Amino acid sequence: MNTEIFKITDQNRKTAEAQKAIEKAGKILQNGGLAAFPTETVYGLGGDALNPESSRKIYAAKGRPSDNPLIVHICRWEDLSPIVKKIPETAKRLAEVFWPGPLTMILEKSDKVPKETTGGLSTVAVRMPDDETALSLIRAAGGYVAAPSANLSGRPSPTLAKYVQEDLGGRIEMILDGGQACIGLESTIVDLTEEVPVILRPGYITREMLSKVLGEVEVDRAILPEGSDAAPKAPGMKYRHYAPKAELTIIAGEEEAVVNRINELVREAEKRGLRSGVIATERTAARYSADSVKNAGNRDKEETAAKELYRILREFDGEEVDLIYSEAFTENGIGQAVMNRLLKAAGHRMEEVSSDGE
Repeated sequence: MNTEIFKITDQNRKTAEAQKAIEKAGKILQNGGLAAFPTETVYGLGGDALNPESSRKIYAAKGRPSDNPLIVHICRWEDLSPIVKKIPETAKRLAEVFWPGPLTMILEKSDKVPKETTGGLSTVAVRMPDDETALSLIRAAGGYVAAPSANLSGRPSPTLAKYVQEDLGGRIEMILDGGQACIGLESTIVDLTEEVPVILRPGYITREMLSKVLGEVEVDRAILPEGSDAAPKAPGMKYRHYAPKAELTIIAGEEEAVVNRINELVREAEKRGLRSGVIATERTAARYSADSVKNAGNRDKEETAAKELYRILREFDGEEVDLIYSEAFTENGIGQAVMNRLLKAAGHRMEEVSSDGE
């Protein structure tokens, strides 16, 4: 299969050529095919959310387990009611503040949504992206687009179209190239089917932000073990995700101790003839002697790390490093989302260090 790529920029977005490309991608989805498209979070792999065969094609293209739910993307508030049994007041309040945007809500699904799209669950995950190209494509496709991240299952999510092509070229019909995703991490997922709303996946919309709108909000800290029979209610809860090809280890602790320990591990890797990579920040990048050192940005503005994380992991793959060591990030605000993705990418391999060497 030949994968067509069309680049959409701020300069050409409103041209007839760009609109024709979006309409073509929408027609592909209507006809049961697949097309990748940009969102503000990461690139999505789109199919018709109401067509069971389209969802099966998405799972096959990604190599994704079929019990891992897909997110249904909509472009208008009025399109929510046909696909859910009821819209709770909590959903209305969240939508007023955060839609369109990087927030996914889990609600009880209606019969309109096939279980192939929801991973066999009676709930559906829904969001309205904040990206003009994405919204235009959803309209062109008929209003309901199922779209997980546009990568092979388990790999780092793509924040650039070239990474979509790297993973899915030849597997899907079309890629709309909208440049770099501005946020760089998947949407926050909040379950509204419980008495108290529960965050199932952290993201740009933080617990603090949600609490200002809803009051009490809980965070599900449980991570389902491999092979668990429990059904994941949200994407990314059950399976290993975001992983680079190299083994990744997170080093946590006070800055000086972390730098010293990572440099020690880098020297050990060199003695073994292995190439090493380090994920650092502006303050520490120059202090490492690894084969490749990536600056994830300003530690005091962890949204920079969120934006760069997947690109960094992909670049390490291209450089064929054998071992990656990353500084840990805070568990506050968007730092929690960064750590969530890092821990999954590392298979929860993390080492705590202290200044006294304990």
